[in-house]
Amino acid sequence: EVQLVESGGGLVQPGGSLRLSCAASGFTFINYAMSWVRQAPGKGLERVSTIESDGSTTRYADSVKGRFTISRDNAKNTLYLQMNSLKPRDTAVYYCVKSDGVRGKGTLVNVSS
Repeated sequence: EVQLVESGGGLVQPGGSLRLSCAASGFTFINYAMSWVRQAPGKGLERVSTIESDGSTTRYADSVKGRFTISRDNAKNTLYLQMNSLKPRDTAVYYCVKSDGVRGKGTLVNVSS
């Protein structure tokens, strides 16, 4: 059974940082590109970042470029998202997504003073 379990969300002040993790199991992690997507309250899904299977290529939404960094550890079957200089508009549920569309249950990031 494919499982994607996100962690690391929480309440943080504007300008702060968080590191999200996604533990993957039930499939060959190294064979798949992975992404982080988010859904802000009352809004649709937004793709935040994508990383290729070997980590060689990364892509970011313009809204997070220069502030967020995606990475992966294929030996640990884990995907990461380092988020710096957080803004209130980054508040959302963040999901780890496999390239075939399977996603986890998400972790809430709340940026507020």
